[in-house]
Amino acid sequence: MSARTTAETEPGAGDGDGGSGRGDGAGAGKAAATAAARKREQHGWYFYDFACSVYSTSVLTVFLGPYLTAVAKAAADAEGYVHPLGIPVRAGSFFAYAVSASVIVAVLIMPLVGAVADRGGRKKPLLAAAAYTGAAATAGMFFLGGDRYLLGGLLLVVANASLAVSMVLYNAYLPQIAAPDERDTVSSRGWAFGYTSGAFVLVLNLVLFQGHDSFGLSESMAVRVCLASAGLWWGAFAIIPLRRLRDRTVVREPGAGAPVSGWRQLIATLKDMRRYPLTLSFLLAYLVYNDGVQTVISQASIYGSEELELEQSTLIVAVLLVQVLAVVGALGMGRLARTHGAKRTILGSLAAWGLTLAAGYFLPARTPVWFFALASMIGLVLGGSQALSRSLFSHLVPAGKEAEYFSAYEMSDRGLSWVGPLVFGLTYQLTGSYRDAIISLVVFFALGFVLLARVPVRRAVEAAGNPVPERI
Repeated sequence: MSARTTAETEPGAGDGDGGSGRGDGAGAGKAAATAAARKREQHGWYFYDFACSVYSTSVLTVFLGPYLTAVAKAAADAEGYVHPLGIPVRAGSFFAYAVSASVIVAVLIMPLVGAVADRGGRKKPLLAAAAYTGAAATAGMFFLGGDRYLLGGLLLVVANASLAVSMVLYNAYLPQIAAPDERDTVSSRGWAFGYTSGAFVLVLNLVLFQGHDSFGLSESMAVRVCLASAGLWWGAFAIIPLRRLRDRTVVREPGAGAPVSGWRQLIATLKDMRRYPLTLSFLLAYLVYNDGVQTVISQASIYGSEELELEQSTLIVAVLLVQVLAVVGALGMGRLARTHGAKRTILGSLAAWGLTLAAGYFLPARTPVWFFALASMIGLVLGGSQALSRSLFSHLVPAGKEAEYFSAYEMSDRGLSWVGPLVFGLTYQLTGSYRDAIISLVVFFALGFVLLARVPVRRAVEAAGNPVPERI
């Protein structure tokens, strides 16, 4: 099946004296050098989140959806339809369909890339290819003028799929650069770096957008500059992790064949996971509660604008507030995990998510201060629940299969989060109330809580053949 890494895969393996013929000074020197090299890799690893999170925040969350929809409407016929590949599509739905198409492409590619990375042991060239393909596609959004909606859809598909693939490879480094007892902290810092850059660049983008006249730009040109700047930022800061991360040598297992198609590789990965049923149990719990998280992220603005009747400027400030407080939440929950363990901390965050949605149900309309309070609650639990889920899963992955297993994890994160929006939409369709729709999402956090609580994580780590941290 998959290639196995050498002992070098586990940080700290072989550290210390090492035995025959060497004094304590030599062993201590080697240990110090190994620790310094690991810290250097970790610092470089943080910067990939710093690089790519700007795309998620400025491009996907704020600017691209409304702008690409406007471009599609400019190209629409008298009935409001565009015709990509001769298929009639309502212009207002084009962005959503493009996002769906990017998910399909990512699902096809991620397992294949994960298998190639594990078998060849060369994640870094693949990470570079994915990062710079995505960055180039994002920078190319500068050219989305006039009625070029097809170009916009294509660039969105390429950028989104590239981001998903790069995150598989990026996450797969975590077990290799962090010892078991430090993964919660390292993962949390990565998320914090990402939220920090997202908030910083979004502030710059909003200054440019709000004051476009004073900069001599049209509103359309300002949006295009904001879109392109995210791609330039992504590409520029991706240099740091690509310089600092290093590939590990691997020993190929007998019978390890050539990579196969994405779907066949996914099936093969899931079949292999049956040997680790507790890892699968965690992945199922994550799939459920993360579906709720992703739905809240994508639908909160609709709830704010349609049900609470808030202005666009209020929603943008709320997005910034979430970004800033997510940094605090990620670091704070990372500290909690050191004393209470990642599983208990995640369970606490899921309870907080449920209480947050219940509070959101009762928010009064046209009252921004309460919406900001809701955004604050979301920000504080968002970063930590995501960061600790990633670090906890890293303990459940068999050595040598990091990228392959993280491709399944990434699809749970990005490729399979469609049930929540469906429940949200159906609830609104049946009741006509966005309040009912938002409260319906509590079921995802409640069910995820129950499923995660039933996973014996210490046994799961042992079953995967990994050392068990003191706190998990």
